[in-house]
Amino acid sequence: MDSSWETSSLEIKDFVNNLLYKTKEILKEDFIGFYLHGSLAMGGFNSKSSDIDVLIITNKTMTVGIKRKLAELLLSFSNKPFPVEISFVNMEQLKNWTHPCPFDFHYSEFWRGKYQDDLSKDTYHHLNGDVRDDADLAAHITILNHRGFRLEGPTIDEVFSSVPRSHYISSIMGDYQECIENIEEDPVYCALNLIRVYWYLKEGVISSKQEAGNWGLSSFPKELGFTIQKVINSYADGKELYEFEKKELFNLKNYINKNVQVLSTLLN
Repeated sequence: MDSSWETSSLEIKDFVNNLLYKTKEILKEDFIGFYLHGSLAMGGFNSKSSDIDVLIITNKTMTVGIKRKLAELLLSFSNKPFPVEISFVNMEQLKNWTHPCPFDFHYSEFWRGKYQDDLSKDTYHHLNGDVRDDADLAAHITILNHRGFRLEGPTIDEVFSSVPRSHYISSIMGDYQECIENIEEDPVYCALNLIRVYWYLKEGVISSKQEAGNWGLSSFPKELGFTIQKVINSYADGKELYEFEKKELFNLKNYINKNVQVLSTLLN
């Protein structure tokens, strides 16, 4: 069953509140705010398939020692039972907005092995003082501004400025291109993501993957409906329930891509 933060289970609320408490313990007086974006904020959270998406804002640049403590925390915390995708951005990085936006620390399950290696071998290949940036932050902050949820800290309006629309489009189009290329390898995620990018370009709607799937089902040509329904059902179940034929995925992405190319030309 899909849920938002307000309607989520006690298990989800306890998990997130515990993450908030533990990160505050590490950050101490540098902690400013804890904000949800993504499906848990927008009402499409699926406990079988969704990440918990978080932005934490801090007062100043993070030390390497704090990064390593956060890595230890998230390695022990994420995927037990919910995977966490979290970024830590300081106030200076937000105030002096650039795209891609710099950040202090990021964790997702993609980084698990890399962080484990650094901590177990006492190396600094990934957990170090390098300044990195992330084009996805333009999308995360735009979603947060429109549909995010504050758990603790100043209001969203007080902390986050509006991201230029061109930066948001640049951000989502990066993921869009990857999904065009990889839809056969990951048909459920990629199909839903392609649909929601198209929906935004067409109507300006910022949606969850579940919302995008339902919109596609009601708005796309009927011959694509069977494929979209399989995608929606698989997403709801948290695993691929069906075989996806190369032809049906090609037809879906080709329909979307033709329309996106037209819209992109008009926007430019």
